[in-house]
Amino acid sequence: MDHLNDMALFVEVARAKSFRKAAEAIGMPNSTLSRRISALEKAIGLRLLHRTTRRIELTEAGQLYYERSKRIVDEARLAHEQLGAMLEQPSGVLRVSLPVDFATFYLTPIVVDFAKRYPGITFEFDLTPRRVDLVAEPFDVAIRMGELEDSGLIARSLGRHPRYLYASPGYLEASGEPAAPADLAEHECICMPKAATWTLHDGADKVEVEVGGRFTLNSVGMIRALAVNHQGIAMLAEQIVAEDLASGRLRRVLPGWQGPSISVHAITETRLIPAKAQRFIEFLSARLTEGA
Repeated sequence: MDHLNDMALFVEVARAKSFRKAAEAIGMPNSTLSRRISALEKAIGLRLLHRTTRRIELTEAGQLYYERSKRIVDEARLAHEQLGAMLEQPSGVLRVSLPVDFATFYLTPIVVDFAKRYPGITFEFDLTPRRVDLVAEPFDVAIRMGELEDSGLIARSLGRHPRYLYASPGYLEASGEPAAPADLAEHECICMPKAATWTLHDGADKVEVEVGGRFTLNSVGMIRALAVNHQGIAMLAEQIVAEDLASGRLRRVLPGWQGPSISVHAITETRLIPAKAQRFIEFLSARLTEGA
């Protein structure tokens, strides 16, 4: 049993890559923590950590032991969390990686409502377009949009959201309004990279239109801003432009047609996730489905 306790201490040190930070996190004197890890190495008969004056690194044996121990420790922690009131009112720090534009323009009010419902949870959000490493980095969940790579991680669908065409009244007044998808070829279209062809659907009808314009970029937020500032027609999810539609800054173009739906997923390392992450995923799924 002592070895199991020391295993949990080792996992905290390996995660923090620092005895001092790990000791502060678990509320144990640094000297006691160091002595416990040394005793664990002696019991195993292998060195698990390379210690330097600035930081620590895992040995080859330490990396293997960490990967196995982390799962055991996480499952033990989950077993405690899933008992009693903690399942209904989870607490602790929820670490989430979020897509920048979707979080900024749509998820923020949903997160605020979630925070009100679960006051015991605090939040660390990383807004980034990069594919975070859920194994090596301390995220509970990553929210991602679009098609997913086969990474071996666990993906939960949170819904699909159709995209429509929008432009500002100023642009349409200056350039005219397309009456059919083919007319888009004569307009300024604000495109994502490698998206020079737009696929549009109207019921059973489907067309592909080659589009182009002066602006090609990989930021949904800036595409929206350019459309609001009369620079062309954009294909965006309705949730991203809801405020612009309500204020009249943007109008729907070719209202009978829509672009391909974009998927939203919650990505986790394992199916066994903390209650705080499980509640967050469930809450997002309900709200995103409701708003789809």
